Amino acid sequence: MKRLKLSLASQIFIGLILGIIVGGIFYGSETAQDVLQPFGDLFIRLIKMIVVPIVLSSIIVAIAGVGDIKSVGKLGAKSLTYFIGMTMVAVAVGLLAGNIFQPGAGLNMNELEQTDISTYVDTSEEQEGKSVVDTLLHIVPTNPIQAMVEGDMLAIIFFAVVFGLGIAAIGEKGKTILRFFEGMANAMFYVTNLFMKYAPIGVFALIGVTISRYGFESLIPLGKLAITVYGTMIFFVIVILGLMAKIIGINIFKLLKMIKEELILAFSTSSSETVLPRIMDKMEVAGSPKHIASFVIPTGYSFNLDGSILYQAIASIFIAQMYGIDLSIGQQVTLMLVLMITSKGMAGVPGVSFVVLLATFSTIGLPAAGLAFIAGIDRILDMGRTAVNVVGNSVAALVVAKWEGQFKPIDELK
Repeated sequence: MKRLKLSLASQIFIGLILGIIVGGIFYGSETAQDVLQPFGDLFIRLIKMIVVPIVLSSIIVAIAGVGDIKSVGKLGAKSLTYFIGMTMVAVAVGLLAGNIFQPGAGLNMNELEQTDISTYVDTSEEQEGKSVVDTLLHIVPTNPIQAMVEGDMLAIIFFAVVFGLGIAAIGEKGKTILRFFEGMANAMFYVTNLFMKYAPIGVFALIGVTISRYGFESLIPLGKLAITVYGTMIFFVIVILGLMAKIIGINIFKLLKMIKEELILAFSTSSSETVLPRIMDKMEVAGSPKHIASFVIPTGYSFNLDGSILYQAIASIFIAQMYGIDLSIGQQVTLMLVLMITSKGMAGVPGVSFVVLLATFSTIGLPAAGLAFIAGIDRILDMGRTAVNVVGNSVAALVVAKWEGQFKPIDELK
């Protein structure tokens, strides 16, 4: 008899449903909350444990790799300029959508006891009253090891970027240390996959605790989050990417029609890697020379993830609103910069969005417990953001080709 094998996404969804049911049954029961809380805490601790090593190694490898990209000349520099520009636009659009539509409003999770919040986030008021100069100076660590021990994410990111640039600058002499961090990154991605096997239990426990404490009204923000994310993604593709397409002389709707099969495949599998070869072939047909499409699209899979960035920006605002935390303009700018860097080089690994979000949360004081809500519907949101990533990289190949003066659009796209 053939065994039924459920995907991780299915297991997490089942954990979400069971957690909602159990939480509803034991609504108001502190005993149920005490029993479930440790299982949820364990999930958060497992994710927090891998944040520092995975962020450090991934950013070092990604930044050191930029040195190799630059060595190919103008093509690499133009591609990176476009990637960084679109990442900034995507984060800005995501933050605006989160602030305008308020997907996390309507549930005051801030009623949690002080001990519950302190489990996940530093509740001290150290950050209050800091000047802009103090904040900028704090980003530069006097002791990188201490920053890692304390989980000071901004300082860790700064050190990783500088160290990665140093490795790239010394060329062959840096290959050994680069291989070390590549091995470290690969090992940590394996550990991430390993820990994600526990995610269904963690989601079950954390959602169960929330429902037993607040009731079913706590689920309302989930629907608002999904609608906000998909609505923002549609806007980004049609308006932002549509504008970029129009600038180079093509119609975004005709481009979407051209790659509709790849979009359906990426959407249904939540994997942009499955359509990589076909997208490169189609962009070559669309007018991007082979050497440009073959360079820009694979590179964009690590450096140009418009859908993922949109989702992470909205998710961060969602959690802040859900816990009644008012993020200042300065904190949202910090969030934008952190997302720009932490998202690089971390694509294609299930569960890595939790690492990116947790790294972001720690820099602006958001509770990690909010990840349970996102985990429950992550697969549904992942399908959309994967499709947007594919569209974003398709447009990128054509834009860079136009920038290089080698774009020859076919009549079907005009």
